[in-house]
Amino acid sequence: MTNKTILSALFASSVALASGLTALYAHATELTVFKSPSCGCCSEWAERLADQGIHSRMEDYEDLAGLKKTLGIGTDVRSCHTAVSDDGFVFEGHVPARYIEQYLAAPPADSIGLSVPAMPVGSPGMEMGKRFMPYQVLLLNKDGSHSVFAEVNSPADQ
Repeated sequence: MTNKTILSALFASSVALASGLTALYAHATELTVFKSPSCGCCSEWAERLADQGIHSRMEDYEDLAGLKKTLGIGTDVRSCHTAVSDDGFVFEGHVPARYIEQYLAAPPADSIGLSVPAMPVGSPGMEMGKRFMPYQVLLLNKDGSHSVFAEVNSPADQ
């Protein structure tokens, strides 16, 4: 191999790597998390997301019920905090990072986001030793309806 061939191959590899990194950062997920000033599990959830590459800005918010109503999150699917992606999708409660990424990769038509209602033990940010309570991740639709997006039956499913 000549030096010119080696340099050409190195240059092509560098361009491919730079393109891949640019694509990665272009698709980076950032959320604004609206929470009660007294809530601690919300910050724990955000830390779990950060471990998975999803970054967030925390904002204390006094009228969470009003915000949730404005965003179209029904009272039966609410939790302690509401996250909103830069492109306007909502993630209510302790939704695992993998499902946020899956949803954002191909948001279903007529949906507004995902929800994990209440605060299931063992969900991200709600860890209590080895205790775990199976739960569902719900798909929230613009018309107020919802359906099951994912079943989380063990910590490995998160």
